[in-house]
Amino acid sequence: MTSEPVTTSGPFDPPGVTWQRVSPRLVTARLVTAAITLGVPIVAGVVLGLAVTPWLWFVAAVPAAILVWVAIVVPRQVRAIGYAERDDDLLIRKGILFRSLVVVPYGRMQYVDVEAGPLDRKLGLAKVQLHTASASTDADIPGLAPEEAERLRDRLTVRGEARLAGL
Repeated sequence: MTSEPVTTSGPFDPPGVTWQRVSPRLVTARLVTAAITLGVPIVAGVVLGLAVTPWLWFVAAVPAAILVWVAIVVPRQVRAIGYAERDDDLLIRKGILFRSLVVVPYGRMQYVDVEAGPLDRKLGLAKVQLHTASASTDADIPGLAPEEAERLRDRLTVRGEARLAGL
């Protein structure tokens, strides 16, 4: 895991915060998922274009164009994902065009999940899911190494219990 010191400030970059980045293998996971999802209509369009009439190639062209767009955008999206542990809360930022910063106070956490699907396990990735007292503020950090996900889960659980005990 690499971290980058923040040099700017604003609503999405609080001063003095060192962001931890997610694994670059998350790019591969998202691109494989997109290729599988968009591959079916691409193959169907090619088959229709060859078997029925050539003007049905557009059925393959549209998802192929979307796949190219996804291949361009996903690496930037993954680089924009970061998290930071502070004394009283956890910060999670995402997005380039539509940015978001989620602040989860440790005392509001109810439980922390670690999830990994088959592709995630193959690529050595896991996702930490935070469940809070408010359903609308649940947050997740995808693309973590399993060891980092385990460490973060344990640390957040300890911090959450300590904050709840202090109430």
